[in-house]
Amino acid sequence: MLDKKARARMERRLTRALTEACETAKPMLPGFCWLTHLVDYRHFPESLRVVWVFETQDDLARALKGEGRQRMRELTEAAFFEVGLEADSIDAHLDADSEEECRRVHGSDWERRLSLLERH
Repeated sequence: MLDKKARARMERRLTRALTEACETAKPMLPGFCWLTHLVDYRHFPESLRVVWVFETQDDLARALKGEGRQRMRELTEAAFFEVGLEADSIDAHLDADSEEECRRVHGSDWERRLSLLERH
């Protein structure tokens, strides 16, 4: 388990690497808006999840059917590599969602929506 200083360092490094992945993805993935990560450092790195958010469910579906899923994998894997993490299956650390679905189900309350993902 990481101590408090190591967690803070890892959080800064992860945020920086995932911000780079996000900016790289925007012109590559139509409808892609932003990404975030969820982590419980008591169960790190197994608990680390990266959530890719698209504007609409249609945008999300197109990304998951086409090359978008592979691009999300590659960019997530590159971010993990940059911070020194290895994953047997990058898919175990990936989630995707849409602004449209968050508005419909959770009234645009991303904090609530993401808290439900953390439990799974």
